[in-house]
Amino acid sequence: MATKRQLKKAIKRTCGYLAGECIISQQFIPGIDKEKLDNAIFEVADLQYDTVRAVSFSFDKTPKSFNSALEYNKARRAYFKKAYKNITDKFNEGIDKVVSIMNTALPASKNAE
Repeated sequence: MATKRQLKKAIKRTCGYLAGECIISQQFIPGIDKEKLDNAIFEVADLQYDTVRAVSFSFDKTPKSFNSALEYNKARRAYFKKAYKNITDKFNEGIDKVVSIMNTALPASKNAE
């Protein structure tokens, strides 16, 4: 599992690339719907903010809540694994939504390609 710092950097990098694709498409694809791409950029910004903010969380139990350190570590790992899976699933859904907006912004002649 990646560290929080690495995960945040990956999220920011992915969102930056996606926003860059929107900006480049606005400039170089004739007939593209620029308003839809503006909305896609805003969606990317919201997605990045929400996801990076969600990465920082902590396990809500202490070792004293368990019978042994082994049980605590097992429960803690399971908690973080489930939480990170939830974060990545929501992030991927957001990326899919932005890509869908980008596809609808393309002119009809480019959609067939």
